[in-house]
Amino acid sequence: MAWLLRFVIACVLAAPALAQETGAEPEPPMTYERLGRILFALDGAAQPVGPGFQLTIAGVPVLVVTDPAADRMRAMVPLRPSEGLTAEELMRMMQANFDTALDARYAVARGQLWAVFIHPLSALQKDQLISGLGQTVNIARTYGTLYTGGALQFGGGDSPGIQRQLIEELLEKGEEI
Repeated sequence: MAWLLRFVIACVLAAPALAQETGAEPEPPMTYERLGRILFALDGAAQPVGPGFQLTIAGVPVLVVTDPAADRMRAMVPLRPSEGLTAEELMRMMQANFDTALDARYAVARGQLWAVFIHPLSALQKDQLISGLGQTVNIARTYGTLYTGGALQFGGGDSPGIQRQLIEELLEKGEEI
């Protein structure tokens, strides 16, 4: 197990050097305005709402909220009232949060079950945002069945290729930004 920790640390430390060697331009910090341009590229009918945006991805309404002062953003999809969730359902969602939901998560707040993606705003990269949105929509769509974000899985998940397809489509739309 110690070898795995050393490997992960080496990869993290090598990442900035690798980006410089490949000539990759660092992305500018994510701002409310840049976030809005990306979201409008994904859904031309997106609407600014207070400190965030409402948009629809693959037929699923998504609310994205920003807090620049706290340097946070949150993408959310309401799933159902939390009242009546069984212990088995809660256990399955916690299992999915560990291995198949990936960057998206199931969460409960204010009497509601949500699919969410939460990230520091300024450090958020375009492809991370797009992938996180796709994963959030996927865990909303697969709630009650596969409970998966549709991307690669940590430790033998159960995600079929069709859910990965949404993330690929969104990344393709975002390439022009």
